[in-house]
Amino acid sequence: MKLGSDISAVVTGGASGLGEASARQLAKMGVKVSIFDMNAERGQKVADDIGGIFAHVDVSDETSVADGLTKARAALGQENILVNCAGIAVARKTVSRDRETGTVRGHDLASFSTVLKVNLIGTFNMITQCAVGMLDVDPITDDGERGVIVNTASVAATDGQIGQAAYSASKGGVLGMTLPIARDLSRDGIRVCTILPGLFRTPMVEGLPQEAMQKLGASVPFPARLGEPSEYASLVQHICENGMLNGEAIRLDGAIRMAPK
Repeated sequence: MKLGSDISAVVTGGASGLGEASARQLAKMGVKVSIFDMNAERGQKVADDIGGIFAHVDVSDETSVADGLTKARAALGQENILVNCAGIAVARKTVSRDRETGTVRGHDLASFSTVLKVNLIGTFNMITQCAVGMLDVDPITDDGERGVIVNTASVAATDGQIGQAAYSASKGGVLGMTLPIARDLSRDGIRVCTILPGLFRTPMVEGLPQEAMQKLGASVPFPARLGEPSEYASLVQHICENGMLNGEAIRLDGAIRMAPK
């Protein structure tokens, strides 16, 4: 796919972190970008910066996504690119013991379900609704390509740490559905890939003390630092432009394999 002003994209979680970097990179290439996020103030600012539009969208809600896509398509046309970056995390063990009282409790089902609802079901919700729209456009390449979908999993999908049961399950689901969805959509000219980022400089990580951030970065084999969101965005761009990338999951992690904790 040749990126330019005749291409439209939707980026979820585009108000910050990896999503924001992806939105800015695509806009830099001339792509018209719609940002879907729950943070209206920040999302609108990023959209204004890149000349795109913002829609307040809960990716886990069918109606919210449908309304967001209606707004995006009315303003910028049918999207050719979907980048799924919206996600949440909780840190909770499967069972925990209170050191003072000795009380044992299990991981509450509500928070486990919420993480899966946003990260996994929300990703699938975006894929299905965007793919339906992509089917209605004429092919944009000689190969018959109509669209590209880039999902965000995590190295936690395979290297989940202590306390990451919910997060790892959600990201493992994204990883697991990549190939079958790519196969489902192949005859219609829609490619699907998933990126598994490692330790990146995102708002969640930047909230840690400087010493903790440096320790995390030093744990990466090479380069021994935190990844920059712009490096994630560069891979998003490459996936969009390289027509042979399909059904693939790509680790972007500096060769790290996460320890138990």
